[in-house]
Amino acid sequence: MNPLNPVIGIKKRIALVAHDNKKKDLLDWARFNRITLSRHHLYGTGTTGSLLERELDLPITQFKSGPIGGDQQIGAKICEGAIDFLIFFWDPLEPQPHDPDIKALLRLAVLYNIPTASNRATADFIISSPLMGEEYENPTPDLVRYLQNRAAK
Repeated sequence: MNPLNPVIGIKKRIALVAHDNKKKDLLDWARFNRITLSRHHLYGTGTTGSLLERELDLPITQFKSGPIGGDQQIGAKICEGAIDFLIFFWDPLEPQPHDPDIKALLRLAVLYNIPTASNRATADFIISSPLMGEEYENPTPDLVRYLQNRAAK
């Protein structure tokens, strides 16, 4: 395996996150996609993870609530290569006290080339992709080389 192109396995590791005003949307989406989600490892923050586990009757590895570190925990797992997808139904109309954490999480998802859905339409396209059922070589940036090049300038 090329460390710059880690392989996302057939069984994906999917983080599921939703702000309070979007929890119902995520629950509806997850119920609709329960069979597909049951084939993968699921992770969730705080209340969202608890709601999903209870509603779907599927195991969900739970992190802390977003405002008390859950977003950062998921970001750390992305950096470790332990999360393959981020489904984050965030509320663009409601200011969040942990907006810097949210921005950092989304930044890491982009930096590590993690497929990310922030709404139902995008989540539908991602989960229905033929790539969900096969391995995928995920090209990621050579961050060590990038930092070395920046330091040399």
